[in-house]
Amino acid sequence: MLNFIQLVTAMLELRHLRSLIAIAETGRINAAAEAVHLTPSALSHQLRALEDHYGMPLLLRDVRGLRFTPAGERLLALARQMREAQQAAEQDLQRIQGDTRGTLRVVLECHTCFEWLMPVLDAFRQRWPDVEVDLVSGFHRDPLTLLSKDKADVVIGALRPPGRQWASLPLFRFEILLALPPGHALCAKRSVRAVDLQGETLITYPAPDERIDLIREVLQPAGISLPRRTAELTIAILQLVASRRGVAALPNWALKPSLDSGYVQARRIGPRGLWSELHATVPRDLAQRPYVRDLVEMARQSVATHLDGVQLL
Repeated sequence: MLNFIQLVTAMLELRHLRSLIAIAETGRINAAAEAVHLTPSALSHQLRALEDHYGMPLLLRDVRGLRFTPAGERLLALARQMREAQQAAEQDLQRIQGDTRGTLRVVLECHTCFEWLMPVLDAFRQRWPDVEVDLVSGFHRDPLTLLSKDKADVVIGALRPPGRQWASLPLFRFEILLALPPGHALCAKRSVRAVDLQGETLITYPAPDERIDLIREVLQPAGISLPRRTAELTIAILQLVASRRGVAALPNWALKPSLDSGYVQARRIGPRGLWSELHATVPRDLAQRPYVRDLVEMARQSVATHLDGVQLL
């Protein structure tokens, strides 16, 4: 009798496994198809072929979206095992080739990135012990200048600079929400417009106006200027909001623990929400280094697993 691995490999190919992982990480057929460079119809055909072969459904669609069936979960687990094995094999080949040493000096344009990046860097150090990883400390008004001056190797932020000397490696898309103290009048609204914020104090990180999405994308186009108060730590911003010193615009993942505890409330900014993206920008000649590509992929996998409400790019 064939064992499970023999049975599934009679039909499964790596492309099928990559598709299952993409569906799990994005939660949507269209986004998953884009991630694996297929059309939505081609990806749906892949799924139907697998389901016909094994005689059981792999996905269910209901009001909550896509869900894996027990059979789908089993194949998804296999897909993740295969991905880990493939990555380990590729890393071993790179060691044999001798391309494992290097330095990565990382600059964070996004202050809240510390919360999800630290576990990624810890895992990266274990996987690439010969790569020296360092965070470039301090606030940098123009972090991309550090790349051009060879004072940094990677900038993680929303900016995608022009010029052929840079490569921007996509990470993920996320929604920015307005943090409010419990009982604030704006909590009665489903979404908040620029005009609703008149008279409020805006609490932000110590960044220039052009680097703050709420100011650049919402307030300035409406001709509205708010008094500002700054704090360097996310927890300090949330404490100020909770104590009714002002409001703040923060990524959904940064707000989740405080929302779950009822410490603050949050509302969507505008009827369609205020969205931003994160990219890892590196010098183009560095973009093809195996450990750079691996760091970006590890970050994407980590946020897809651990951060709610993000969309992989």
